[in-house]
Amino acid sequence: MNRNARVAGALFMVSTGAYMIGSGFLNPIIMQPELLTGLYLDRTKLFAGLFLELINAIAVVGIAMLLYPVLKKYNEAFALGYFGFRIIESVILIISLTGPISFITLSKDFISEEASGRSYLQSIANLAVEAHFILFELAMIALSLGSLLLCYVLYRSKLIPRVLSVIGFIGYTGLLTSSCLAITGRDTGAVLYIPGAIFEIVLPLWLMVKGLNLRAEKS
Repeated sequence: MNRNARVAGALFMVSTGAYMIGSGFLNPIIMQPELLTGLYLDRTKLFAGLFLELINAIAVVGIAMLLYPVLKKYNEAFALGYFGFRIIESVILIISLTGPISFITLSKDFISEEASGRSYLQSIANLAVEAHFILFELAMIALSLGSLLLCYVLYRSKLIPRVLSVIGFIGYTGLLTSSCLAITGRDTGAVLYIPGAIFEIVLPLWLMVKGLNLRAEKS
């Protein structure tokens, strides 16, 4: 079980790193006011961002698969719920990438299109950008709900220090609140992400170095 936990910890790091670097490539491109003007020429960076975000979407499923066998010993329903929400998160994240992929074709058409038709293509691109970010927030809601179940099981089982589980509760509650508000058009800034970011840095390191407290299985 601890082998699974250590691999899950490594996948947490892969997931976080892939998302941060991938969004660092992707977001500055798709948030440009004149998105389609030079996007086709910058498509290599766009594809790199999409690939890294796809790695993130795949990694979250791996995490859930690796943690499920031990979590179900304490609360099978919550373990299955965590697994299910992470699958939903992964699917939504993959769907959200279809919009940026379409930008390549739109940008190519934009270059060859006469000025009268360019505003129509730009409007389509703007809608795709909005859909991309809404889908991302929906994925974060799925992540938050699933991870609250995870933190509950971890807290009750004492597989990790309870203080770390509490930080997770606070972090994912903040993320859930932030994502729900973002969908309604309210920007809360980055402050609600801080506890969750701490948890998703410390937990993987703890899993890789310390593993899970498997003696708790006998308690």
